[in-house]
Amino acid sequence: MTLKVLIADQFPEKYINILKAKDLDVLYQPKLGENEMPEVAKDVDIIVVRSTKVNEATINASEKLNLIVRAGAGVNNINIPAANKKGIYVTNCPGKNSIAVAELALGLMVAIDRKIPDNVIDFRNGVWNKGLFSKAQGIYGKNLGIIGFGNIGKEVAARAVAFGMNVYAKDITRVEGYGVKEFSEMDKILPILDIITVHLPLTDGTRKLFNRDMFKLMKPNTILINTSRAEVIDEDDLLEAIEEKNIFCGFDVFVGEPEGKTGEVSSKLMNNKNIYITHHIGASTEQAQEAVAEETVNIIRGYINSGVIAHWVNKARWEESHYQLVVKHYDKPGVIANILNVMKKDDVNIEEVENEIFAGGMVAKCTIKLKQPLTDGVLEEIRGIPEIINLAHVEL
Repeated sequence: MTLKVLIADQFPEKYINILKAKDLDVLYQPKLGENEMPEVAKDVDIIVVRSTKVNEATINASEKLNLIVRAGAGVNNINIPAANKKGIYVTNCPGKNSIAVAELALGLMVAIDRKIPDNVIDFRNGVWNKGLFSKAQGIYGKNLGIIGFGNIGKEVAARAVAFGMNVYAKDITRVEGYGVKEFSEMDKILPILDIITVHLPLTDGTRKLFNRDMFKLMKPNTILINTSRAEVIDEDDLLEAIEEKNIFCGFDVFVGEPEGKTGEVSSKLMNNKNIYITHHIGASTEQAQEAVAEETVNIIRGYINSGVIAHWVNKARWEESHYQLVVKHYDKPGVIANILNVMKKDDVNIEEVENEIFAGGMVAKCTIKLKQPLTDGVLEEIRGIPEIINLAHVEL
């Protein structure tokens, strides 16, 4: 049976043809909107999106949908709770557009310092203003704070160090080897930073992280860059801080960003001389899109060929105290079924099972993750299965 793939954003033709060569029925609709998708996606098996939203209505209307691929790093445009309820895999392509976003972040820093957009606007309007635009400070030797030191943050750091900046990052476990100094407390570092660049996912903890309290800690004339998520910044508090401290901003995102690729736009950040906005283009270089498209194809190939879900983001992660049963056994038919039948007596829910085979195919190790412990009686009965070599039952 032929699987149907819906690609609802721009995608390189080369990789569309690769998918078609895999005997997939590819439906390419790069201008599809959030509200149009439920009808179009009714009978598709796989959805691929970049910025287009996959909402609850789309997921509920889809009769065969089993995989959603976000052709990018984050997954905030996909309704993951709805996908979880229907057992639909959600994946992404982490790290593939990191360099592109880092390049834009550095470009915004330079653009603000040298007022490049204002230079261009004046020239196009027939205005010569060399005296005003010759007053840039330069970014060499400036203190840069990277808030969020993941794949993008690391790429920013590498380029900022090359610019001769003093780079600080808020992630003590991962700054080693990048020419970066670590910091842990925002109230200690913000007052000394000249430039701040934000590379955070949107979570309950990061929503409006940069608010009035944060802006009070920043020194006058600080440059603030945000190429991550608009909601990390409280825009009302930001406008107050611009008035009070002459803060300068370079954003690739803003609240209320249009869903479409063209059209009109409105924002409270418009017409403020201290704010430069780009059109959410951080990941939109040809290099980045090629890398993301290739990874998307790899994800779909793995899903079709072997059932392996690369970068599966809505897989449960057990952070609370749970239990694990590890059983070494002879690799014969029915052994795992016998183990599970015995475990059923304890009415314990199994969360995850993995069976790995030793070289030679004679012996295997079965790892079973549980929410509750097994009783001694059940463990003894499992030990009594003839094909069992040994077992270990531990609390994680």
